[in-house]
Amino acid sequence: MQENSNLSVLVIDPNPGMRSNLQNMLNASSISKVEYAVNSGTAIRQLTRRAYDIILCEYDLGSSAGDGQDGQQLLEDLRHHRLIAPWAIFIMLTSEAVHGKVVSAAELTPTDYVLKPFTAETLGARITRALERRAVFLPTWQLVAQNNLREAIRSAAAAELTHTRHALEFARLRAELHVQLKEHGEAEQIYRKVIAYKPLGWAGLGLARALFAQGRIDEARETLQALIAANPQLMGAYDLLARCHEAAGAHAQAQKILEEAVGLSPHLVRRLRKLGEVALEAGDPGVAEKSFKAVVTKARYSEFRDPEDHVKLVKALVKRGDVLQATGVVRDLERSLRASPEVDACLAIAHAAVHDAAGNRQAAVNDLHTAVTAVRASSGLSLALRVGLVRSCLDHRLDGQAQEVMMTVVNDPAAGMTTQNALQIFADAGRRDLADGMGQQLKAQAQILLGVADEKRNMGDVRGAVQTLLEALRMAPGNLQVMIAVAGGVLRQINELGWDHPLGELCFTQLEHIRAIDAQHPRLGPLTDEYMAMRRKYGISS
Repeated sequence: MQENSNLSVLVIDPNPGMRSNLQNMLNASSISKVEYAVNSGTAIRQLTRRAYDIILCEYDLGSSAGDGQDGQQLLEDLRHHRLIAPWAIFIMLTSEAVHGKVVSAAELTPTDYVLKPFTAETLGARITRALERRAVFLPTWQLVAQNNLREAIRSAAAAELTHTRHALEFARLRAELHVQLKEHGEAEQIYRKVIAYKPLGWAGLGLARALFAQGRIDEARETLQALIAANPQLMGAYDLLARCHEAAGAHAQAQKILEEAVGLSPHLVRRLRKLGEVALEAGDPGVAEKSFKAVVTKARYSEFRDPEDHVKLVKALVKRGDVLQATGVVRDLERSLRASPEVDACLAIAHAAVHDAAGNRQAAVNDLHTAVTAVRASSGLSLALRVGLVRSCLDHRLDGQAQEVMMTVVNDPAAGMTTQNALQIFADAGRRDLADGMGQQLKAQAQILLGVADEKRNMGDVRGAVQTLLEALRMAPGNLQVMIAVAGGVLRQINELGWDHPLGELCFTQLEHIRAIDAQHPRLGPLTDEYMAMRRKYGISS
């Protein structure tokens, strides 16, 4: 086991006796580079500084005593914030064979989990098995880490043939990479081939996700219902089924599905948060309160606490008419989180909700002014929170503040808010004047971006020019001049840098939109001819 001497291990366990035992077990496998963390906070700080080959994590990190996260919550944070690489080996150690906890941990796909008590031989065998698997997948994972997704797909396809034992896992990885590239049709084909060979739960769930991404909601829902009937512990299927119901406006049904999921797997913070959000939409503040209380409690010791959870809990309590308890939640937020623009925004929004509930309208207006100022200086606040602030401003006739916050949303590509949806919020509030005014602002910004794109193109930065054009398109999606510029810019990049499937699809979509607006436009014919020429050039033409 000489090769094991180079492996680095992080042991996360509050018990000094167990840490010592694990040290001896690892030494027996020739692993000597061992470091320790006694709770989730110290583990996250160490993982922020450096990477480890293997992480051995005790499930019970002292959470029962109220002084930290459990191992499953830690793994959730590590995966979500990408603090561990795909090839890191994460092994959960637990003596708690409690059904809900085991399901939750397995759902977050640790490399393995070992039930205590176990021997050095058992641990060594699990580590050896994990290392062998990592060696097979490492070349493909490294390509993914380099963001070379096309080459990673080719690597995974080749590995399916040379490593037949892991062929299905490589097929799964290929499909997931196609999803990252937004090639959901290609992912769908892979999942269907896997299911035809063997009806695996993950393949069915992947198929449903591909269908959902393509807007085929009914097909996705039917697939998920069949999956859950066959495998009631396939937890991701419940989450996606709830999203299907949400997409159809059936919030009460979505809530019911999530409640079933939480009953089976009660420890996943993000699902509890989603249940609370859906319950609020469904008009059930009681369930929302219970869910957000659980989220706030479970996240209390996380290094990544989200102050928005307190805001949501305040809103649930206010809807239930419990202003006193809502005030206590605001005080807890003030005490427990360090000041930042994000925390300041959440505090102001929460205060405004409490003042509104107490009938103190002027105090609420003052708080909303404070919230808008904080939002201007913040980053990372959710779309839902900012849109909620827009609506609160509209309710209090703070028109300029509402427009200002909405502009921060539309100018934030990560928010995922389309211009049409943003303007519709004003229209739904009976403020078409504000929608028109904001639309004019966005068109002016789009014109400026067209000039910036021209400058980038003239400097030879065709990729940068396209990214700027896409930003202009996001701001003015129905603008004919912008659509023509996007189609031309995309074709220029494809001609110089090679075929790009998502950009090719985008170009085709823009050409169709141009045709629908002005079928006789003088640029439409040449652009269509160029598009077809590019498809032939790169062998894409069907």
